[in-house]
Amino acid sequence: MGDPETQPIMARLKSDLVMLLEAAIDGRLDQVEAEWDRRTALGVVVAAAGYPDAPRKGDVITRLPEDRDDCITFHAGTALSGGTLVTSGGRVLCVTALGDTVRAAQKSAYDAVERVQFDGMQYRRDIGHRALRPRTL
Repeated sequence: MGDPETQPIMARLKSDLVMLLEAAIDGRLDQVEAEWDRRTALGVVVAAAGYPDAPRKGDVITRLPEDRDDCITFHAGTALSGGTLVTSGGRVLCVTALGDTVRAAQKSAYDAVERVQFDGMQYRRDIGHRALRPRTL
């Protein structure tokens, strides 16, 4: 699994990941049970200018959403430069939200993305839309 796929899954994991990994290493994974948040998770990747072909590095990130119980921002292409947070790769952040429905998770994630601020930032505006389309039989 890649970063954008794993991050929403990790937002739903309520169990201690280290405990699960240690159980797997010790061959006793069958003796533990992972606990999951049943809410829907949706992640929106915020990318650097020029992504995917030539992502620009060094843009100062001046605003981030606050992490909450239902929303977390994963850092992927960020770095500290002289104590300042800057872009350092193509996929800069993944803002991941939990909601009781896809629509609620989507709204929460996009509301949080609106708080992110750096020059050249870009993101898809259609995450979750397929899941919200009316289904025909």
